[in-house]
Amino acid sequence: MDAVTIIEDDLAGEAIRSLVALHLAGMHANSPACKVHALPVEKLRQPGVTFYSAWVGDALAGMGAIRELDPNHGELKSMRAAPDWLRKGIGEALLIHLLGVARQRGYERVSLETGQGPAFEPALGLYRKHGFINCEAFADYVLDDFSQCLTLHL
Repeated sequence: MDAVTIIEDDLAGEAIRSLVALHLAGMHANSPACKVHALPVEKLRQPGVTFYSAWVGDALAGMGAIRELDPNHGELKSMRAAPDWLRKGIGEALLIHLLGVARQRGYERVSLETGQGPAFEPALGLYRKHGFINCEAFADYVLDDFSQCLTLHL
């Protein structure tokens, strides 16, 4: 596989907009309707959110974002590998990149909210591999039999 290039993305391209739509559809297919916290393009463009796309050559391979919750705490959002790039290291490359961004910004920790069940297991395995542990709810999230929150102290 060629090298992965990760760039800050303005979400203007058709390929990235399609991947965001695929991500939202996947979250709706695997989550209770009231538990879908994935962000549409408009919200990924809001101040405080920095969005990245991952490319291998000319192929869009994945996406991820980081949102500043406060000057010491960031949140991972919209992590997704494109279908042709699943289990090829794209998610890990994006995670490592986003954690580097968090460290450059001086965050003390990075957190995320995700679901439970088979559709979420690959991502959970990746987060745990990099040291994320379960934590109390943060921001406006509520823990229940579906939602879980994870955090990593940097």
